[in-house]
Amino acid sequence: MPWNPEIYNHFKDIRYQPFYDLSHLISAEHLKNCIDVGCGTGEQTAILANKFEQAQFLGIDSSKEMLEKSKEFDLSNLHFKQQTIEEFADSDTKWDLIFSNAALQWSDDHQKLFPKLISKLNKKGQFAVQMPCQKDNILNVLLRDLVKEKPYSDFLNGFYSDSPLLTIDDYAKIMFDEGLNDLNISVRIYPIYGNNEIDFYRFISGSALIPYMERLTPEQQELFTTEYQSRIKKYFTTFPAIYPFKRILLYGKKV
Repeated sequence: MPWNPEIYNHFKDIRYQPFYDLSHLISAEHLKNCIDVGCGTGEQTAILANKFEQAQFLGIDSSKEMLEKSKEFDLSNLHFKQQTIEEFADSDTKWDLIFSNAALQWSDDHQKLFPKLISKLNKKGQFAVQMPCQKDNILNVLLRDLVKEKPYSDFLNGFYSDSPLLTIDDYAKIMFDEGLNDLNISVRIYPIYGNNEIDFYRFISGSALIPYMERLTPEQQELFTTEYQSRIKKYFTTFPAIYPFKRILLYGKKV
């Protein structure tokens, strides 16, 4: 079950507000070459390229399906490449801006990954990252509990996608230890409103649900979906309801 740009973009407005909040932290000063790590469809990379016209932008993503959409954006200072986050982290390139919006939560071992990424900044380079706080978000908690129960754990052969996110203190220490200054670190809540459990299910089906659904047969998917939606409905009890989606925003500048 590959990434589906249509499903992901169904909640575009909700997903884009953290992007705008993060991009507002970026300074145009000293920007020449910039990279968007985990750029998805490339639409957000194009927004950045339009905002900072003096800089060259490269968007990378591991998903061929997502990058197909990037062909729609024709800007002289914008290019795209299929590459994983890990491949980028191990490359020998240097950048004035390393930007990543809702992507690094898919990579493991942030204690090693983040120092690698920060080391790729030029002097006065900027580091801007946003990630959902998956361990604390209730839809992820309900999903985590469900996949650990039978028969779903058997269907999945024990597979469980654990969030690699560290604590705020951990990220602050890594960023400081790796030479970042002007730190701006926060957890923000972005409210999502649903008229029923299906609205909330659709929101998570475009992201965190994918690693599980791709491992299930169609019959297992139907059973899993029915039970998951039932648990969402039971938790929220009444509709319309609010889902306080929590995200962490990290910004710093290389000394």
